[in-house]
Amino acid sequence: MKTNFVPILFFLALACTSNTEKQDKPAQLSGNPIFEGWYADPEGVVFGEEYWIYPTYSARFIEQLHFDAFSSRDLVNWEKHERILDTAAIKWARQAMWAPSAIEKEGKYYLFFAANDILTPDRPGYDPDNDINHSGGIGVAVSNTPGGPFRDYLGKPLLSEFYHGAQPIDQFVFKDLDGTHYFFYGGWGHCNMGKLNVDFTGFEPWEDGQLFHEITPEGYVEGPFMFLRNDIYYLMWSEGGWTNESYKVAYAMADKPTGPFERIGTILEKDSIATGAGHNSAINKPGTDDWYMVYHRRPIPNEDRDHRVTCIDVMEFNEDGTIKPIVMTVEGVAANPID
Repeated sequence: MKTNFVPILFFLALACTSNTEKQDKPAQLSGNPIFEGWYADPEGVVFGEEYWIYPTYSARFIEQLHFDAFSSRDLVNWEKHERILDTAAIKWARQAMWAPSAIEKEGKYYLFFAANDILTPDRPGYDPDNDINHSGGIGVAVSNTPGGPFRDYLGKPLLSEFYHGAQPIDQFVFKDLDGTHYFFYGGWGHCNMGKLNVDFTGFEPWEDGQLFHEITPEGYVEGPFMFLRNDIYYLMWSEGGWTNESYKVAYAMADKPTGPFERIGTILEKDSIATGAGHNSAINKPGTDDWYMVYHRRPIPNEDRDHRVTCIDVMEFNEDGTIKPIVMTVEGVAANPID
């Protein structure tokens, strides 16, 4: 029987060529910014097998009235979930909503946020006749899915009072290994820490009866964020001014979530790529030591105060656990699906 070797050789060559092309093709990268639009204050979190980012819609306060969210299975391809929450659902939020923070508990998804830029009479811009100046604070919304829609959980702010000089903004909820949900927040150079109660409707007092303890580290301005790695608690925060190139990220390390937190140094700040890099969070791929810094920055040249974009870059550690300075890139990170 005669065998036709030409087609067989052709298909073998084609298969080899195809494999070679796949091997030589560079890894798919996210690029920076990772999605279009002006977005700031991003919080990254993993829900199931998906990465999620909840940012501030970066605009003037009178326009900053809703939240979008973004999800990805690989850190490269992001799906936009529009208007997961807006002021139609939060009746008491009338001027601005920003700095969202999301966490899952018992099958429900909770979105914490700041609203109305509440002031005290001694602050510039305070108007006793403007209700927005003295009502508002930190709210919480709830949904059955991470992509919303979210609804107002309490019908009022979760926190609207001032403690230890901290403006009630820029909250972050950290779940410790024992199940305790610690609540970090604070603007105006003060960082407070409390403990959420079991149903997230209020706070459990500390042993001394106080609802909040001040834990402000040196240089702190706003934007606290905590994560746990190798039994070390890392507290990050933003320094400088959010409206300009002085914005940057510093951090501390401690052996317990309550500190004390001694400033170690700056790990993210302006360079030749961008300025105003700050208000960060961190994402860890579950089951690995792969870590990423999620943050916002201002493109160069920058034409507007609110022109901020969300970016992601690799976060690496030294042998002693300290964090290496973050290198801002335009390439972003390689695809890293959750198995």
